Amino acid sequence: MDSRRCQVRLDGTLLELLPERALYWPDTHTLAVADLHWGKTESFQQHGIPLPQGVLEDDLARLSAALTATGARRLLLLGDLIHSRQGLTPALVDRLALWRESHASVACVLVRGNHDRHVKTLPERWRLDVRESHADEGPFRFAHHPEPASGRYVWAGHLHPMVRLGGRSDTLRLPCFHVGRGVGVLPAFSAFTGGINVSRRAGDRLFAVAGPAVIEV
Repeated sequence: MDSRRCQVRLDGTLLELLPERALYWPDTHTLAVADLHWGKTESFQQHGIPLPQGVLEDDLARLSAALTATGARRLLLLGDLIHSRQGLTPALVDRLALWRESHASVACVLVRGNHDRHVKTLPERWRLDVRESHADEGPFRFAHHPEPASGRYVWAGHLHPMVRLGGRSDTLRLPCFHVGRGVGVLPAFSAFTGGINVSRRAGDRLFAVAGPAVIEV
């Protein structure tokens, strides 16, 4: 295993937490990510707010790296794949279709999030298998909203969890995996997102994405 990853076991199932802000399930060759917010930059620019270019390219490069490193055969997108209808410009649709073609052998399943519901039909060229609320796989439920499910451990997104490290005068906030007793929340995949600080409860485990590594804190 790549030393940059962290391993966790849930219900006897081995999972890997990747510094690319992704979850990998080796037994099923499945990679899961949440909150990519494609088109967010384009949405802001259409409202006259100048933003740096390159955010999407950086995110796509990181996603490609995770797929290549793991050899994943399936990609689960846990909601908020897109940011808004306004952000789906022709150029963006074409760029993402090109990226999708570069990973044509990977099956992509989208569980719709609240942002995805702004668009009734996503581009066919993206070749997405769309689920409206969740996907149940083995002992897990993959969803967008982190809500408990009877008999299954839930993996979700939506909250963009962050962990605060350090003292009052020297604080660092990092995206993190929040692994609770019945629900685990993935960090937002897009680097162009805010986040909320996690409130740790008894039994919770937090794994910070610290540059090229994932570290339990």
